[in-house]
Amino acid sequence: MRKSHPIRRVMLATAATVSGVVLLLSLKPASDPAAASAAAPPAAGAQESPQGGSGGGAQASDKAGTVTGAAAQTPYGAVRVRLTVSGGKITKAEAVEAPKGPTSDEKTALAVPRLNQAALATQSADIDSVSGATYTSTGYKKSLQSALDQVKKPSTGGSSGAAQARTVTGKAEQTPYGAVQVRVTLSGKKVTKAEAVQAPKGPTSDEKTALAVPRLNRAAVASGSADIDSVSGATYTSTGYKKSLQSALDQAG
Repeated sequence: MRKSHPIRRVMLATAATVSGVVLLLSLKPASDPAAASAAAPPAAGAQESPQGGSGGGAQASDKAGTVTGAAAQTPYGAVRVRLTVSGGKITKAEAVEAPKGPTSDEKTALAVPRLNQAALATQSADIDSVSGATYTSTGYKKSLQSALDQVKKPSTGGSSGAAQARTVTGKAEQTPYGAVQVRVTLSGKKVTKAEAVQAPKGPTSDEKTALAVPRLNRAAVASGSADIDSVSGATYTSTGYKKSLQSALDQAG
């Protein structure tokens, strides 16, 4: 039998050793701690992503608030107004109660949409009555004012206290046709709004009241005092209005 040469045996042994080293090196990275630590950052990133969302806060300030005024009674039924307010501004006005009946239904259908539009346009209860629906108009305005009184405007800072509006109601002044009572809203000492919360009612008084009161309201705001002209044809109402207005101004100081 032919014997292997000693040098060839050494070469074969060396080749086997080298192959084993290469095999070990090729297997080592799979268990290398450095490779495991390199995989950690992606896991940390996955934990941070849910914390990045912060969407809820801005939506809260956009929500609209709803206020409902007190029910104002009329000879034909109650009138109640509901307002939707956003950022201190009326965005919607509606009558959730209004007179109903054979004759009232037609007047309600005529008056309420107009009154709603007027409330939006003026952003106040200083609106004109709808001709032919005086009682409904008067009740609407009273309930509207009640709703507006509930609206609290957002604070604009620490020094805003002096500019906050305040409301003062004068004494009811009797006239031969009924009482007149005036309510004023002031910012500081300036009259920003005037309205009659009571005024003469009746077959002849309704027309005179509807004619005189809006003019007297505007005059009170314009002059900032009770030194205003009477409305021709409504002398008693004008006199009572001015007396009650002065009473309110006296309370305001």
